[in-house]
Amino acid sequence: MTKQNLIDEAINIRNKAYVPYSKFQVGAALLTKSGKIYTGCNIENAAYPVSCCAERVAIFKAISEGETEFVEMAVAADTERPVPPCGSCRQVMSEFFTPDMEIHLTNLKKHVKSFSMESLLPFSFGNDDLMSK
Repeated sequence: MTKQNLIDEAINIRNKAYVPYSKFQVGAALLTKSGKIYTGCNIENAAYPVSCCAERVAIFKAISEGETEFVEMAVAADTERPVPPCGSCRQVMSEFFTPDMEIHLTNLKKHVKSFSMESLLPFSFGNDDLMSK
């Protein structure tokens, strides 16, 4: 699996997004250590706070299938710059991705910027912070 294949999967899945309100389609593709790709698209709701972003859909699909080790992720949208994940997605990503895992952000012009999880959300809140001593 190449980075470009993963990006293409993210671009393709965005066509299945349910976005009647924003019309802003986002797709994500997540590669697991086992070699399987889980895709996700954003799914809106009239009650905006209960909508779910493409990144979280892909992660939750993988987790629900028993996958817990991830290699890399691609996220795509029709934006001027490579699309950045929202804060909620970054927090979920930090829960399941290693600090050095690569996340490739792109737009439909295929401008790509790749970041490590640590660089997307430095000094993130995690399970270690919940441990009281």
